[in-house]
Amino acid sequence: MSINDIKFDSNGLVTTVIQDFSTKEVLMVAYMNEESLEKTIETDQTWFFSRSRNELWHKGETSGNFQTVKAIRYDCDGDALLIEVDPQGPACHTGERSCFYRDIVQSESMQISSVISQLYVTIKERKANPKEGSYTNYLFDKGIDKILKKVGEETSEVIIAAKNNSKDELIYETADLVYHMTVLLVNQGINPNEISNELKKRVR
Repeated sequence: MSINDIKFDSNGLVTTVIQDFSTKEVLMVAYMNEESLEKTIETDQTWFFSRSRNELWHKGETSGNFQTVKAIRYDCDGDALLIEVDPQGPACHTGERSCFYRDIVQSESMQISSVISQLYVTIKERKANPKEGSYTNYLFDKGIDKILKKVGEETSEVIIAAKNNSKDELIYETADLVYHMTVLLVNQGINPNEISNELKKRVR
């Protein structure tokens, strides 16, 4: 990629979409000028141009929620950027993980995908930043054998709930299994998108 390939608008700006590298969730949309793009490339952290303050701003400089750059792409017209990042905290100034936390329309399948992505990110962050008394950290501290034991136990509970023909029980136990499976994925360094890609192959 060359900065010369980017078509900045009449104000010297280009629309920039920030996406989570792991989950592919869109985190925010901001603007960059040539200088902020150069700084982003040089530092491997996102820099933007604030239209309201008319100045550069380093994402996370005040909040500590830095964004480590993993990839920078531009669209077919060269007038929009897509930057994949490893976020060190929420992207939104409200404290929400993503600026796009309010729905107008969302399909059921998208809701499921979003919840699993959020669960994965939460567990991954808890692993990176342990919290005293956290059950998730307890599992990580005990290691793979404990995690696998819990996955086995929860699988058995799902089977029992199904045999009991109890919808509420099956929903509850399935949620427990999904949680523990997600802990396992984080522990083994597997991203949910890798599971999704495998499922897409099977659908085809």
